Amino acid sequence: MDGKDDRREGRFDEAKGNVKEAVGDMTGDEELEAQGKKDRAKGKAKQAVGTTKEAADKAKDAARDAVEIAKDKLD
Repeated sequence: MDGKDDRREGRFDEAKGNVKEAVGDMTGDEELEAQGKKDRAKGKAKQAVGTTKEAADKAKDAARDAVEIAKDKLD
């Protein structure tokens, strides 16, 4: 799974958590509200993982480009 997929899933989990939390709050269902908070936290974590993966991929690409430039200069 790439970073974009992680971020997309994270946004979905966060939205799902918001709904659960709101419904739990409106109905007085503390368990549902707690599940919502858990889903929101899980979503934020997935988004952070996705962002980190994307940054790592960009850094890897930049390093690869730098190596290619250095090789070209040596030739």
